[in-house]
Amino acid sequence: MTSIDYQIGDRLSYRQLAHALHNGFSPIVEVESMDGIYTVRFHHANGVSELSDNDGRVVSFLGTGEIRDKLGQLGLEHGVLTFADQCGDEMIGVPGRAMSPDEMLTYGTRIAFK
Repeated sequence: MTSIDYQIGDRLSYRQLAHALHNGFSPIVEVESMDGIYTVRFHHANGVSELSDNDGRVVSFLGTGEIRDKLGQLGLEHGVLTFADQCGDEMIGVPGRAMSPDEMLTYGTRIAFK
C-alpha cells in the first residue's frame, strides 16, 4: 500500500480508481462474498474504500468473473476473496467470534485478475 498525493474517500468509482492507479495508487484489493453477492473494497494508507457507481452507490456483482475482467483491465493483478459468514451456529449453541478485517484479509483466498 502506498500513499498518494490526494485524498481518497470511502467510495471510489471505476473512473476514480483508474485515475488513482495511474497516479501510483497501490491498494490491497478485497472481494467480499456475501451469500453469492460480491462487493469490492480497496485497503490503502488512508483507510478503506468501496467500489461504487458514479452516483456513489456500492456496486455489487453476482460472480467474480466480471470483477476479474474490470480490475484486470486496469492493471490490478490479484486480490483477496473474503466471506461475510456467520461466526457460530445459534441453532446448536456453538459460540463464535467474528473475524476482524485484518484476519479476513490474512486468511482469505488469493484470487487473480489477470
